Amino acid sequence: MDKRIKLSIGEFSKLCGVTVKTLRHYEKTGLLKPEEVDQWSGYRYYTVSQMQVMMRIRALKDLGLSLDEIYELSWETGDGNCTMFFEPDPEMLRGKLAECESELARLGRRKEALQKMLDSRKKKEEMEKFYTTSLPEITVASYRAEVDGWTSLMGLCPEVIGPKMAKAGCTCPEPGYCYVIDHDEEHKEAGKDLEYCEQIDRIPEGAQAVDANTSHGVLRFRTVAAVPKAVCMKVYGPYDRLPEGYAEIYAYIEQNGLEIAGEARCSFVDGIWNTEDPEKWMSVIQIPVR
Repeated sequence: MDKRIKLSIGEFSKLCGVTVKTLRHYEKTGLLKPEEVDQWSGYRYYTVSQMQVMMRIRALKDLGLSLDEIYELSWETGDGNCTMFFEPDPEMLRGKLAECESELARLGRRKEALQKMLDSRKKKEEMEKFYTTSLPEITVASYRAEVDGWTSLMGLCPEVIGPKMAKAGCTCPEPGYCYVIDHDEEHKEAGKDLEYCEQIDRIPEGAQAVDANTSHGVLRFRTVAAVPKAVCMKVYGPYDRLPEGYAEIYAYIEQNGLEIAGEARCSFVDGIWNTEDPEKWMSVIQIPVR
């Protein structure tokens, strides 16, 4: 009585880690035939010993041998199954080693090309994120206040600063330019000393220009000198991301051997005035350098 375990093609596929499609291909080429094919159902059955044959085929494939080469190394037992394999001869092994060297050289060239492409992409992304520009001389109306934070200051624009500018007769050029200077010498848990500056066409008649803004809660006017060179960085999202942005731009300045040459500005391009979604806000940090 035959007590050998018979495995269906599905079971054999699962246990050996190969697809049924692969097993059918091996059967077609004569590399590994089922031990038994039911003549009525067509079901294919494999034996436990054939699992070792399958493992040997996989091992030879992992060495880079083609199915034809593996077939040439096989010899059949009397029942027609490929159950034994000759060891690859030294010439074949040397050939496979040469193929490995050639493949390693090709992969090395590919790796080098991919690294160059990645470096180029990183450089492009950095150039898009950081850029250098000059800032022209401008006249600004400024308002300095102790506020809870950047968002609170932006809230003052329509409620306080805008009406004060309108009352003073200020006119602003298009497309408009505004920025904030942080006067705090250190971080404070509550209350930030921020100055909002907005470009205007000219100082209103009767108004007095000042060189510095030391007064809080007063609309003042001054001319801001041109900046020959400033490193700029776009920061997207709510204002609590600005500290991270400052860390990045200061690192960029240091890495590129530049020296800070003036007060940092934070210019606001998109904000609550044109979109309620904070993720769509965009600020630009501008730092004079030399």
